[in-house]
Amino acid sequence: MQAIRALLFTVFQLVVTPLYAALMLATFWLPRLARYRIAANWCQVVAWGARLICGIRWRAEGLANIPRTPHVVMSKHSSTWETLALGIYLPPIAFVAKKELLRLPFFGWGFALASPITIDRKAGRDAMEQIAEQGRARFAQGFWIVVYPEGTRIRAGTRAKYKTGGARLALALDVPVLPVAHNAGWLWPKGVFGKRPGEITVVFGPPIATHGKDPGAITAEVEAWIEREVARLGAPG
Repeated sequence: MQAIRALLFTVFQLVVTPLYAALMLATFWLPRLARYRIAANWCQVVAWGARLICGIRWRAEGLANIPRTPHVVMSKHSSTWETLALGIYLPPIAFVAKKELLRLPFFGWGFALASPITIDRKAGRDAMEQIAEQGRARFAQGFWIVVYPEGTRIRAGTRAKYKTGGARLALALDVPVLPVAHNAGWLWPKGVFGKRPGEITVVFGPPIATHGKDPGAITAEVEAWIEREVARLGAPG
């Protein structure tokens, strides 16, 4: 039954995603925030599709910690689910992502119009300068910025080295970091059919000040909070 539900959800995504991609392509002339709202609506539709079809429910803690002013968001990345949740709970956001994602059919086309900050991994040190420049532009356009400090999706129950790029970006923009933890990777891990029912918990932590701090110290503080919360949440019951 779990495999059948996962298959039905995949079919659901294959129907919904091209429709939203076509809508975004047809409205490319709209302002960035208007285009983003279409993408955010896609996040809500897919998340609720997962809830109804796969039984993946969720609850949020720490919503009062979400500030009113733009921040750099640093989140655990163990699932596709948190990319949807961040679009649901936060103000307009721009993801820092590798350019290769833009080449994916339908999803990549729509993602490109949602104003991401794209990285050319071959750029080396210049990549950070490109991110900071794009970040300033996104802030001016009304976006927050999301960085996954581990760089890629990590299997639930494991961890990878936290990179300092998010902290350096926050320092360059002179803004705090909003840390986010969750246990979505246990229910929606990487893989098409790796989904099972249950309740995910996502936690928004108190903003972490960055002014006058070292990027390594900021990253360590973010990592300590996120991993402590991930351990507290454990696997959904």
